[in-house]
Amino acid sequence: MSKTPIPVTVLTGFLGSGKTTLLNRILTAQHGKKIAVIENEFGEVGIDHQLVIQADEEIFSMNNGCICCTVRGDLIRILNRLSKREERLDAVLIETTGLADPGPVAQTFFTDAEVREAYRLDAIVTLVDARHIDERLDDSDEACKQIAFADVILLNKTDLVSTVELDVLEKRLRRMNSAAKYHRAQHADVSLECVLGLGGFNLSRASEMDPQFLEPEYPFEWGGMYQLSAGTSYLTLAAGPDPEMDFVILPVRGIDKTERVDVSEAAALQFSNDAILVYPGDSIEAGGELRRLVLPGETNLFSIRIKEGGLYALFTQHHPAEFKTRFTNASAIAHELCWSQAFKPDHEHDEAVTSVGISMPGDLDGRKFNDWLAELLRTKGKDIFRSKGVLAVRGSDKRLVFQGVHMLFDGRFDRPWGSAESRQNSFVFIGRNLDRAELREGFESCLAN
Repeated sequence: MSKTPIPVTVLTGFLGSGKTTLLNRILTAQHGKKIAVIENEFGEVGIDHQLVIQADEEIFSMNNGCICCTVRGDLIRILNRLSKREERLDAVLIETTGLADPGPVAQTFFTDAEVREAYRLDAIVTLVDARHIDERLDDSDEACKQIAFADVILLNKTDLVSTVELDVLEKRLRRMNSAAKYHRAQHADVSLECVLGLGGFNLSRASEMDPQFLEPEYPFEWGGMYQLSAGTSYLTLAAGPDPEMDFVILPVRGIDKTERVDVSEAAALQFSNDAILVYPGDSIEAGGELRRLVLPGETNLFSIRIKEGGLYALFTQHHPAEFKTRFTNASAIAHELCWSQAFKPDHEHDEAVTSVGISMPGDLDGRKFNDWLAELLRTKGKDIFRSKGVLAVRGSDKRLVFQGVHMLFDGRFDRPWGSAESRQNSFVFIGRNLDRAELREGFESCLAN
């Protein structure tokens, strides 16, 4: 009988982010686990291993090289030696140098057969120095990659910045990596449950623990559903943080068992310069066209024509509360909301690393998807740091869970879908130079006819 793979957690983060502090907290906690620690330092003299509290855990130090390049062979040899021990380990912690790109470390668990059999990559945990990370993201490629590859991002040293600065920073990081879990801390003081045993690289487990684990970004920030009668309704917006706001109003095509509205049609409309400009006093016909409301005054009134009564969903680029929005009938009575939801918006992007989330119903043609993805990663894999997804494939009643690191990817079927209604493709790309429209079009071309 084969042994259960040993979980591996990779601790990464730029210089001074608090990796060693977190490592010491893990080693001194009363968890009863047997943990091996693999450290990497860049330089001729090793220092970090002297800073780590010597508990029962074994400490391995790799000097004079970066774990992402020259000493990767040493990492494989240490892991293979550890796997042959008589006394089984409960976990392995790998602490990288602050200048390391964690991508090649993750690739080790894809490419080496012995390592892949003996271990499973549990999560990449990236620590962030909240006081200094902004400047590092502007001038360091490695710092950007550490954010992009993370399954967990620990915003550390929060006592050195204001709450407003923290909120702005987290918003920026979420644009770079929307799929990671975020925690805030001082002196790396977080519960072990935030960094160990997460299954962050196990999409089957992660998506069961958090159904919104792969919640994609949408081109709108808010959506609301209304029961509307045929006739004219009125949309009133006050002056807000933006002189314009994109929106679309659509008849509702379907509602699932959790009463979530099918947003795929609205998501396919890219909020862009192609929107039709609408000025106060203009009339809008409900349908599938994207409109851009121009808001020159303190109060801006638009009329919306409803040809046929029924359920309609209104999606807005910004949250309507920011514009004191009112949606009323001809008698100035506010329409009652049947459903509403805030979404992760994508109308802002970091100049370096971004994440693109795709979600759409339908079954994939397995061959088409494999060919498309292989070509995509062959030609653009250097810019795609991470990719992950849960997919519905024609001919299978099981979910296909997928993970990719640069050009390497792994997909396997796990548990059955709960119901026909739950079959939904969710996919996230994290990297540079990502073209949302191109990715969506390519993914859509893989749907079975």
